[in-house]
Amino acid sequence: MTLPTPVAEAQEPAAEEIDSVTFPLAFIADNASPSVVYRSFTEVVPGSLGGEDISNLPYSQRSALRLAVLQQRDGTWNGAMLTMPSKNSTDFAGIGTIQAVRRLIEYGWSAESPPLLLARRLLFRLLAEDNDPAFLYELGQKTRDDDLVRRNRSLLREAAAATLAQLGYENDPRLRGAARRVIERISAFFESPLGEKPWIRVGNTHVLSPDAAPPSLYTLTMIAHMPIFRHEHHTAIERIFEHLKQSLPRQEPIQVFGKKFVPQPQLVLGDMLPHRNAVEADVPFALMWLETMARLGFLKRHEGWLKMYERFVDDRGRDGVWHPHKGAGVPVTANPWAWPSFPLEEGANPAAKYADVTFRIGLIGKLLGKEIDLI
Repeated sequence: MTLPTPVAEAQEPAAEEIDSVTFPLAFIADNASPSVVYRSFTEVVPGSLGGEDISNLPYSQRSALRLAVLQQRDGTWNGAMLTMPSKNSTDFAGIGTIQAVRRLIEYGWSAESPPLLLARRLLFRLLAEDNDPAFLYELGQKTRDDDLVRRNRSLLREAAAATLAQLGYENDPRLRGAARRVIERISAFFESPLGEKPWIRVGNTHVLSPDAAPPSLYTLTMIAHMPIFRHEHHTAIERIFEHLKQSLPRQEPIQVFGKKFVPQPQLVLGDMLPHRNAVEADVPFALMWLETMARLGFLKRHEGWLKMYERFVDDRGRDGVWHPHKGAGVPVTANPWAWPSFPLEEGANPAAKYADVTFRIGLIGKLLGKEIDLI
């Protein structure tokens, strides 16, 4: 496959220092996977191709094609929504529909591509405010308890809304209605006494009240991809930012439903990237958190997160390619929220094993409004 050659524009020297990030576009074009190449040219340095059409490039990625052909005739992957492939799987075995769709989006596939069009109907159906157990997919196998049915439908509703927002359906009234209801529930939670003290004691355990409704990671993804909606609900978005700046509580996010104690790892109870150790523990999650905060407009307003991003910038070599600290390997993640974005590389070219992180650093810089200097 012949990859495009970047066209670097001549730049006049500035009178003062420009707030910029260097980006190794030539390295990406020569070594990275088709999806990383495509997204680098279209999202990090748009306009650098000189008019060359590369819209078909993401569909040449073998891993993306393997994932797409696993879709079933009903539009689902494995009749599931949020399931993850096994840790050692190389063929996406067992993947759920929402995870598969989000992965194809990250690969750069268009919302109009056949697999995503086929899945769209199911995702919109999940937005409905109902507790129909027929639309619980794999989550319906665990219980028929009414409280858990309501919880699981809410989880799938938010995950579907996040996915549809990533697909670019912000202006669809069904998504806007679902987003409005989510924001109203979060705002009501913040304004209630539970907003200050969401924990209750059950036996010897402190758990979240069943009425607690903090934002989830899926909610953050949804509003990150809905800029008009954010502007219309500015006050609520600011309240979410204040919430995210809080220190995480010591307790794990476990919520009680009836007599069931249910882990809620998707709920955000404060700053999920509070220090460098959290970054080192899960680099893909850290980058997705920083990218999401940049899309929300929060990153440039939070000194701690901004320093963590700048540390990623500093960890690159002279060639602009990111490298892990000594002793660390290629970043991996088991976090369901971050997994769809890593790795986009296929491992075919050893020189590109850090292209994923290098691309994200450039993308976050672009989202921050920094100048991108090609090297």
